[in-house]
Amino acid sequence: MARLTGDRGLPGAPGAVRRLGAVSERPESAGPDPDDTFDEFAELVEEETRRDPDLAVIEAGSRTLRTQGGPPQADVPARPEDPEVDKALREVEAELATRWGETKLEPSVSRISALMDVLGEPQRSYPSIHITGTNGKTSTARMIEALLGAFELRTGRYTSPHVQSITERISLDGAPVSAERFIETYRDIAPYVEMVDARQEYRLSFFEVLTGMAYAAFADAPVDVAVVEVGMGGSWDATNVIDGSVAVVTPIALDHTDRLGATTAEIAGEKAGIIKRDATVIMAQQPVDAAQVLLKKAVEADATVAREGLEFGVVDRQVAVGGQQVTLRGLGGEYPEVYLPLHGAHQAHNAAVALAAVEAFFGVGAQRAEPLDLDTVRRAFAAVASPGRLEVVRRSPTVVLDAAHNPAGARAAAEAIGEAFQFSRLVGVVGASGDKNVRGLLEAFEPVFAEVVVTQNSSHRAMDADELAGIAVEVFGEDRVQVEPRLPDALEAAITLAEEEGEFAGGGVLVTGSVITVGEARLLLGRG
Repeated sequence: MARLTGDRGLPGAPGAVRRLGAVSERPESAGPDPDDTFDEFAELVEEETRRDPDLAVIEAGSRTLRTQGGPPQADVPARPEDPEVDKALREVEAELATRWGETKLEPSVSRISALMDVLGEPQRSYPSIHITGTNGKTSTARMIEALLGAFELRTGRYTSPHVQSITERISLDGAPVSAERFIETYRDIAPYVEMVDARQEYRLSFFEVLTGMAYAAFADAPVDVAVVEVGMGGSWDATNVIDGSVAVVTPIALDHTDRLGATTAEIAGEKAGIIKRDATVIMAQQPVDAAQVLLKKAVEADATVAREGLEFGVVDRQVAVGGQQVTLRGLGGEYPEVYLPLHGAHQAHNAAVALAAVEAFFGVGAQRAEPLDLDTVRRAFAAVASPGRLEVVRRSPTVVLDAAHNPAGARAAAEAIGEAFQFSRLVGVVGASGDKNVRGLLEAFEPVFAEVVVTQNSSHRAMDADELAGIAVEVFGEDRVQVEPRLPDALEAAITLAEEEGEFAGGGVLVTGSVITVGEARLLLGRG
């Protein structure tokens, strides 16, 4: 591997983007009583679980309560009000449910490549920023999208999984596509999907069809740039038929080890597959073995690399009302006093990665030396929202949702909630998937949870509440664990425990463990 030279740390002068192998310097109100919505929720779950739970769309329409000065309203769409449109959307969801779910994979891009071919290669009609990593992908994608939009570019964003509505996954101009457009896009490509299905050993999967829909919708819009998050891994992920001029790698940790590898180095090998020839790689701070793998791949692809902590990063961060104020070092210089309406050091690092990715897209550090316009950058970050990521949905007591589902994500959430909220007593509600490192997740939350209520969501992947309780007792001790198999009961129990502190004593609830758990809780604790 070629030696990296001329490295500079943070803070300091603007770092240079390096091409590996050749050094190239560049010049409130209180929330509703959960009892009021429990019956409605039970009916929804019964109806939705007739379909593949991975595709079950948890109804939206909640009005989220936020901390004072907190983030703008998250873009989580409700079910269509028009009964005919709602019926048509459910029909599309039902058809998608007949396909392999997102947890059943055949590691190949042959089917999605065939679909792109018959569609006329729509993914090549616009430049792309491709995002992989273990944690922080969706939040980073939303920040990149906000920055590009602030600079008056039309954006398409493809992320997964969704919090409440399947239409969240495909966004245009910073907002999820309408149900009507989602249906239209599906129907437009359906004949081509059937054509590919007939020629392949396996039918296109749920995720592959959605990826095809996203790429077709972006071409039809048309967009100026697509921001694309991988579903899993990178090399054989369905999204990996684009040639991203910028490849972003958020922090890599152990997750999906049965499919991606047992070490962070092995996982990095899969995720490095999105690095294309002559691309620019924006690399978040990584474990040493993962960084080595990524850098080796960059050398092989003759890619340019910018590394967090060397060429860019977080210079300073201060907790602020509803979020934090950060000073970021980009590829083109320093961006001081940027307000970010998201909580936690991990979100500040995501912001640094997003900023560097957008700078790289605009050629900062390569074709141009000057930084991006500061006021525009500030305006973009101030408008960022990331549903289900330390999101406040109720007061008295405060209830926070976070979709952490692996130990690394749980550690970041635990650190952030202690910093941002300073609860005198925090009660956890945990509903996790059976294929995750649940013990590691619980161990990460043990120092911050006074008590934990274990439960399960409506997905077939959910770990049984009693099984989860057995692990929780080993981690927390029997006196700190309560079992409530139904999520509505778990929320009620946790709120009751938090209220024992008294109205003004600072008790809180954190709902976590799974995106599905968070989506269902979001409905129960909202209004609509």
